[in-house]
Amino acid sequence: MAKKMSDKVILKAIKRSTHQNKQAYLFLLPWLIGFVIFTIGPFFYTVYLSFYDVESTGLGWVTTFVGMDNYIVALFRNLYYLPALIDFIILEITYVPAVVIASFIIGILLNRNIKFRSGFRTIFFLPVIVLSGSVMDQLIATGSTRLSDFSENIIFQMLMNYNRGVARGLLNLFENFTMVLWFTGIPVILFINGLQKINTQLYEAAKIDGATTWQILWKITVPIIKPTAMIVAIFTIVQIGMYSINPIYGIIKTAMYNFGAGLGLASAYTWIYTLVVLVFVGIAMLVLSSREKKQVVKLSSIQRLNFERIKDKRDSASKEDNNGNN
Repeated sequence: MAKKMSDKVILKAIKRSTHQNKQAYLFLLPWLIGFVIFTIGPFFYTVYLSFYDVESTGLGWVTTFVGMDNYIVALFRNLYYLPALIDFIILEITYVPAVVIASFIIGILLNRNIKFRSGFRTIFFLPVIVLSGSVMDQLIATGSTRLSDFSENIIFQMLMNYNRGVARGLLNLFENFTMVLWFTGIPVILFINGLQKINTQLYEAAKIDGATTWQILWKITVPIIKPTAMIVAIFTIVQIGMYSINPIYGIIKTAMYNFGAGLGLASAYTWIYTLVVLVFVGIAMLVLSSREKKQVVKLSSIQRLNFERIKDKRDSASKEDNNGNN
């Protein structure tokens, strides 16, 4: 009797979960339709255009198949695209770790019980609300986001003699550190949200065992917060490419509005840039992803043992009830 009742409870829970999933997908349906029509469709249409010479005429758009010519022009014949692509790679290598580390440190500080904590959180998030993309582009164009010139600093002079690419990337990072702080607006919120979900009993147990603050940070906080750091890294990789700080931004924009023959070339520019971004996203996932699958397997085996124990107890209890009735 008890077994039948438990089976009915499990079936009801499964039906309820299935019904909730259907409702969730129903609410997501308008967004999914719009995503397929306005994002996925144009996204793959650029692949088609990148292999064609697209020209605007009086009769409309005329496409001529040119194969890999647009990609060859982008990588080997254009004097500006490949250097801009290298500058973008250096930009990602320097900015993404800086944004992730800075936002993590700020998130830890703003997660503490300090006075005016809400005010400080608002101050760090306010630039994201006030400064739109066009406003930020104007600030970048006028040089308002740049700090002092560090090129004459002895450290950068030494780096310049060692590796010009690394020195140029770090110099750009330090001169535009205002941009790094601006990019940390949403990541700080994500890190605070992740830090607040950590069970405080873990910290208390670690302190009882004699762990220092540094050990608690590296042994508890960092491993648990790694999935949030991965989301922050991917968000930053994509966000950097949306503003004029990205050196490829202007090249793609110029090619897009060249109605003579630039639309196919602009598509090739975009796809090369997209592949580079996807490579960075893959690196971020590889470095910052946690081994959740192995943990899930371990947990499922433990749960399986617990279920078997509960089942044995339930069977033994049902046998005792039957013996008592007999």
